[in-house]
Amino acid sequence: MYQKTVLANGVRVLTERIPSFHSVSTGIWVNVGSRDELSEERGITHLVEHMLFKGTEKRSARDIAKELDAVGGFVNAFTSKEQTCFHAKVLHPHLPLVVDVLTDIFLNSVFASAEIVREQQVIVQEIRMIEDTPDEYIHILFQEMFWQDNPLGLPIYGAIEAVEGIDREGILRYLSRMFQPERIVIAAAGNLEHERFLDLVGPTMATLNHPDQPLKRHRPTDHYHIKLVPKDIEQVHLCMGMRGPSQSDENRFLSHLLNVVLGSSMSSRLFQEIRENRGLAYSVFSFVNSHEDTGMFGIYAGVAPENVQETLAIIHEQLAILFKEPIPEAELHAAKEYLKGSMYLNAESTDSRMNRLAKNEFLFGRYVPFEEVQERIDGVTSGAIQKWFEDVYQESQVALMLLGPVEQDSLDSADDALDG
Repeated sequence: MYQKTVLANGVRVLTERIPSFHSVSTGIWVNVGSRDELSEERGITHLVEHMLFKGTEKRSARDIAKELDAVGGFVNAFTSKEQTCFHAKVLHPHLPLVVDVLTDIFLNSVFASAEIVREQQVIVQEIRMIEDTPDEYIHILFQEMFWQDNPLGLPIYGAIEAVEGIDREGILRYLSRMFQPERIVIAAAGNLEHERFLDLVGPTMATLNHPDQPLKRHRPTDHYHIKLVPKDIEQVHLCMGMRGPSQSDENRFLSHLLNVVLGSSMSSRLFQEIRENRGLAYSVFSFVNSHEDTGMFGIYAGVAPENVQETLAIIHEQLAILFKEPIPEAELHAAKEYLKGSMYLNAESTDSRMNRLAKNEFLFGRYVPFEEVQERIDGVTSGAIQKWFEDVYQESQVALMLLGPVEQDSLDSADDALDG
């Protein structure tokens, strides 16, 4: 059962009671992410996420870890381009403890200067690690190219120079400006009672009184370039992208079904043709990267340098088939079952349900029943998918990046392959 209460200061409290579960997952969400940072603050949201576990006025970092470990609990946090979340999962009798810990770190973290310096060093190493992981790094570089001149295209972890320049006063100013009560959702799912949960979180979270400041996000313009990024590694990592749906776009169901057919499952066309039939890649997949106001439909593969042109030609061939021919009903039916199965299997996790509560609140301002999503998936037709893809897939509106041992002549080969 879903329930919602809005505190006097604007903080929203959402719960979904599932009495058959033994656990409860709860999270404090802020509708603020890396795309909302000023240029001199690049990486500050991610740094704040790290720092909230480094000690409060009454708990040290070790105390925070020990208290939750002592009850078999799990606590973590993440920063995305549009939200920040601090969350935990425990057996339901320990819900009061986890609420006390989460609200304490959220409201009372001390942000000691020595801890900030230490965590800045950790984040610099995290950035270096990502830069040394080409199958991850290419997605970051590709987004910078695709959404250039917009904060949405910049990496969540920020720039090293900016991160190293952040101090305690800067963090406190940022929190006061960005962590507004109206942007906060506290979500919980599992074996709990709404009124009892409200009694636990309400008195402390109602004290938050940062002045309201409007959040201004600007939709990025898509940029369609072909770019080579030389790097001395064994493989060439390629990433291709075109316009995709936002998280609330009516076409999101079409795109996700097309994604299943094209490359997000083991039976998909790209996986079967590039990996299974030709052995050109170990990792190849398509993806949908959606945000509040825009999105990207993309493809990734990691291949040997001599196989780049062949791989791109196969991708072009498969995209051309989708452009010209409707998806057969049996294949579309299987894709629908895949999506619905994933949704309902995830629903058996309290973490997944808690995430779903918060994201739907930010996007739609309401609870979205599983049955409604299922109905929308079942209602998609092959004709509708083809019509959407005909609008999206234009050769002049496809971006491509190659990362690895590539030379300038690879640019011509890539262009030829994309043109068929």
